[in-house]
Amino acid sequence: MNIKGRPARNAGKRKSSRLTNFGALILAAILLLAVLAIVGASALYYVVIRDLPSVTTLRDYRPSIATRVYADNDELIDEFFLEDRKIIHISEIPKQVIQAFVAAEDTRFYSHRGFDIQSISRAFLKNIEAGKVVQGGSTITQQVAKALYLSPERSYIRKIKEAILAYKIDRYLTKDEILNLYLNHIYLGHGTYGIEAASQGYFGKSARELTLSEAALLAGLPKAPSSYSPFLYYEKARQRQAYVLERMVDDGYITAAQKEGALSAPLRLRSIRPKEKIAPYFIEHVRRYVQEKYGSDVLYKEGLEIHTTLDIEMQKAARDAVERGLKELEEREGYQHGLVQGALLTMDARTGAIRAMVGGRNYSISEFNRATQSRRQPGSAFKPIIYTAAFDKGMTPVTRLVDAPVVFSDPSSPDGLWKPKNFDGKFLGPTTVRTALVQSRNIVTIKILQEIGVDYAAAYAVNMGIDSPLNRNLSLALGTSGVTLLEMVRAYGVLANQGQKATPFFIKRIVDRTGHVFEESQVRVEQVIDPAVAFISTHVMQDVVESGTGRRVRSIGRPVAGKTGTTDDTRDAWFIGFTPSLVTGVWVGFDQERSLGRQEVGGRAAAPIWLYYMEQALKGKPIEVFPVPDGIVFAKVDERTGLPVKGASKDAIFECFLDGTVPDNADRLLIDSDQQGLPNDGGDIY
Repeated sequence: MNIKGRPARNAGKRKSSRLTNFGALILAAILLLAVLAIVGASALYYVVIRDLPSVTTLRDYRPSIATRVYADNDELIDEFFLEDRKIIHISEIPKQVIQAFVAAEDTRFYSHRGFDIQSISRAFLKNIEAGKVVQGGSTITQQVAKALYLSPERSYIRKIKEAILAYKIDRYLTKDEILNLYLNHIYLGHGTYGIEAASQGYFGKSARELTLSEAALLAGLPKAPSSYSPFLYYEKARQRQAYVLERMVDDGYITAAQKEGALSAPLRLRSIRPKEKIAPYFIEHVRRYVQEKYGSDVLYKEGLEIHTTLDIEMQKAARDAVERGLKELEEREGYQHGLVQGALLTMDARTGAIRAMVGGRNYSISEFNRATQSRRQPGSAFKPIIYTAAFDKGMTPVTRLVDAPVVFSDPSSPDGLWKPKNFDGKFLGPTTVRTALVQSRNIVTIKILQEIGVDYAAAYAVNMGIDSPLNRNLSLALGTSGVTLLEMVRAYGVLANQGQKATPFFIKRIVDRTGHVFEESQVRVEQVIDPAVAFISTHVMQDVVESGTGRRVRSIGRPVAGKTGTTDDTRDAWFIGFTPSLVTGVWVGFDQERSLGRQEVGGRAAAPIWLYYMEQALKGKPIEVFPVPDGIVFAKVDERTGLPVKGASKDAIFECFLDGTVPDNADRLLIDSDQQGLPNDGGDIY
């Protein structure tokens, strides 16, 4: 027995036991670390995902879409948006456009499951080397997740959330569905969101028509839209385009020859300058209406289609006519301070549809709409309303009143008196109603108003479409109450449309992105005065154009009725005229009220604008005559006295009357007040 060997065997056993125990500790430590790692990862995962949104909403994706405004012929004329985005389905986008974006942004898009470990690892190493986040390594799916759900902050927690969401999105949607979201949502510079808006913004055409060269340029933008803008940095944009084309070659999407062809193809960029708006005041009127009724979110985000009543050719003619007329006025008067202003409004007399609107000379300088927001004195343009009320109350065109000086008590005047006079300072004595309206005689009009009553005339004006407050005194006869151009056009429309008042409207129909009709305008027409009464006024007002204050427009060569208006000190000049189908009003003046010039009356300052416009608006359209309604009879009368005439006479005219009102003697014609005639030195309104 080897007694000495026993301790050696015991020592080996002790050593083996120690190694076993150490190994157990290592294993236990590893297991503990694994458990802790699992617990920690689970906790981190729970913390990260607990507030992540559900990706199931992606199938109901409703991005902010631009609202589009169309003219009467369905031509696009303007857009409202917070984000300029136009949706296009991926099935409508050329294959090479899709390939360009995939090659540039995510070459392994069709093989990874939402996030790309290779890209993430590469980006991680770059960030470690830099000591900060300098590279993202995001896939297209991750970009969708970030754009739709996450903040733009650069942090590892956000990247983890992004990767988790991308994985969920990849499992929930097909690759084409993901690309559809991406290509419609991504920002591509200069306010454009999505491939369709960018294609129109950069090239003026739909993404459906993009060439390979154009597609590669757009696909180079997502990395840094402002840095690679072809408008701002053309050479950098071309370099980025070349990079995208090279990536497409590497990925087998195109050949080297196709790449060279795309690089040599000329780029026809759309002008970066904003497109001129042909109807800014009209558009703003529409915008305000929609925003007030439906709210800003609906207006700017819900992709409405607003179909309006605007006639583009009429609008262009209106814009040009106003500018031409105002420039001629400025050259005549040699204004040294201020741009004289003007407004024009055209309405379809039968329906109320507004066809053209000019609210001022320059919308970029002043958004104030002088066609709808400005209340100015209409002067004698208001007189046809007074005369129509008189015809409705029994007067006829041959009723005579004495054109002579009158004086009225007026506590507001320094001498306590109001002494109106005619524009020419003369008095004609006994004067027919026809002559008084054709020649715009102030005194006769005042006497007519005195005869029929101020309250009656004011109510009549309201009935015809005047909404503004009216002065309840005899100065109403001279148009001293401020009204809008829109109100005056509506009121004249009653005469043009045989006594029917059409409610003006600007919008035909509003449709949302799903095709649901928000609203659709119905033509609203109401018979407010007798058609025969309306015809009498119209018949007399045709003579205003033929031989009266509106004769500057008679060269139009077709039946037209109208009336001029000029206020005291020629601060406002008007002409409102109509055919059986169109009513157009023109106003000219300074915003800060001052004289246009002594001779710048309605027939000189406003009527030419009306003529320039209507010549173009009616060009090629058939000549219309005013229809004679039932209840109208014609009789030959002396133009000066209004008495019936038998046989031939150089002073005879055919006058129109309501049936049963043709006069048979002078006693039925003359009306006069008891006012005393006194020297006349007051102001006048013509």
